Amino acid sequence: MKKDLNKHRILILGGSGYIGNAMYKELGPYFRTYGTYRTPHKEFENNKQFFQYNVEEDDAYEILEACKPSIIISAIRGDFHAQIIAHQHIVEYALEYGSKIIFLSSANAFDAYSKYPSYELDKTLSHSKYGHFKIKIENMLLRLPKKQVAVLRLPMVFGPNSPRIQEIKALIGEKESVEIFPNLIMNVTLDKKVTQQVHYIINRNKYGIFHLGSTDLVHHDEFIKNLISVITNQNVKLKRVYTTNEDRYLAVLPKFNKLPKHLQITSDDVLEELQK
Repeated sequence: MKKDLNKHRILILGGSGYIGNAMYKELGPYFRTYGTYRTPHKEFENNKQFFQYNVEEDDAYEILEACKPSIIISAIRGDFHAQIIAHQHIVEYALEYGSKIIFLSSANAFDAYSKYPSYELDKTLSHSKYGHFKIKIENMLLRLPKKQVAVLRLPMVFGPNSPRIQEIKALIGEKESVEIFPNLIMNVTLDKKVTQQVHYIINRNKYGIFHLGSTDLVHHDEFIKNLISVITNQNVKLKRVYTTNEDRYLAVLPKFNKLPKHLQITSDDVLEELQK
């Protein structure tokens, strides 16, 4: 793919975070890509494409004015209330300048529905603070003109350096038990698959709601056991956590906004990648 640096100016809010940084690396060679970082860090301070931004203290508007992005990717973490205010400013900016917003949401937007997997047009409902917060921002964005918004609902995201893998490795190293949820049915994805999917959505000018989970569903306990066997030969203690006696679903499956075959993923693909 040729460089198309004039096509878009992209700002990744949360560009120093795990998924945000993976996106920066994927999109940087093709577009004028900027990112934000929160904690002072040599790598980002020396990179002229990065701006220091603390969502609780700084105004997103200043960075938007400096970058003039045609696409704003929100992969930011931090205080929920501060994030809501920041997204209000982003929406105002997008309305004024016609920018597109790509928002990383979560399967938790459906965590109150436990009987079925969730599809793009299902009504959101959450029992968790995190899910409530994601829904609030989704609703704010979905009031914008249709073509200016892409909401990406993600399941659990894995990758060789993902926080979840690091946490499991740390527990194994400390001989602590790893929690598994035998009644939880979910789907999963890979960091690098998410970045490819975002690249495609940008290139093809796609908009709407996307469910970026694996095409198959897995039980949490089985998947984590398989994952552990990929990372180590050690005997690992497992702690079974039962939140309910029945199976509950926390899975986001695509029905309407399906991406091409090469951008779809299965849970086996995730395990295979982690084996490398």
